[in-house]
Amino acid sequence: MNQRADLHTHTKASDGTCEPAENVRLAKEAGLAAVAITDHDTVAGVPAALAAAASLGIEVIPGVEVSSVGRGQDIHVLGYFVPYEDTAFQERLVSLRETRHERNKLLIGRLQELGIPITLENVYRRKQGTTDKNIGRPHIAEELMELGVVGSINEAFEKYLGREGAAYVNPPRITPQEAITLIKEAGGAAVLAHPGLYDADDLVQELISFGLDGIEVNHPDNDAEQRARYTAWAQEHGLIMTGGSDFHGWRGEEPFHAMLGTHTAPMEAVEQLREVAAKRKGK
Repeated sequence: MNQRADLHTHTKASDGTCEPAENVRLAKEAGLAAVAITDHDTVAGVPAALAAAASLGIEVIPGVEVSSVGRGQDIHVLGYFVPYEDTAFQERLVSLRETRHERNKLLIGRLQELGIPITLENVYRRKQGTTDKNIGRPHIAEELMELGVVGSINEAFEKYLGREGAAYVNPPRITPQEAITLIKEAGGAAVLAHPGLYDADDLVQELISFGLDGIEVNHPDNDAEQRARYTAWAQEHGLIMTGGSDFHGWRGEEPFHAMLGTHTAPMEAVEQLREVAAKRKGK
């Protein structure tokens, strides 16, 4: 077995297309030693993944990807070894999902103003039958594809849903600093997700100084130059260097963002995250 871990994957609990057990199976097939379940603002997929892992001999790391806004754009902070069974932590995540719901209503309203016949009801119907109706922009992008407005997920984000898109909205959310604090106070390890997406290295450095435990160096949206820069910063500040595919399942026949297991971190990083979280929990 490859002593590596994919530390960034999504399931149907948020905006992925696979059941949690499928992520675990794919990790096993990829020869990984561990996989993290890091759905957006929910830990609902963790128990099913842990149950699936019990018979496959692979470790599942309980995680979450917390949504925040810094300097007018989405900033995501990954939390590892979070208390997924803790009621207070779950309730805090509920409030984050409610903000996401408000964002979706505003976004769809803007799309309607642009003459696009999209409705909140049709987008949310995509999650019927799941345990947690945690709707994200990829679900809206899929609806735009079905309506024939765009030909791909990428086109949906470029034209309408991304930071430069015609329908982009960003209602008030917690700050990245608050997201880091939330994870750390819960007893988890806080890692900045896909820093290469933000085009704001001064903000990345500000968050490092604030108290990040780690930085996601190996991600499909970090180019070689960025990976080298983040590696240097991690070494300089004693941060844990993580990696993950940001797998969301499939959009059509293509994996989105990347196939599970293609971007990973060594198990040494997992042990470092585990140690940080254990100390925080007082274990």
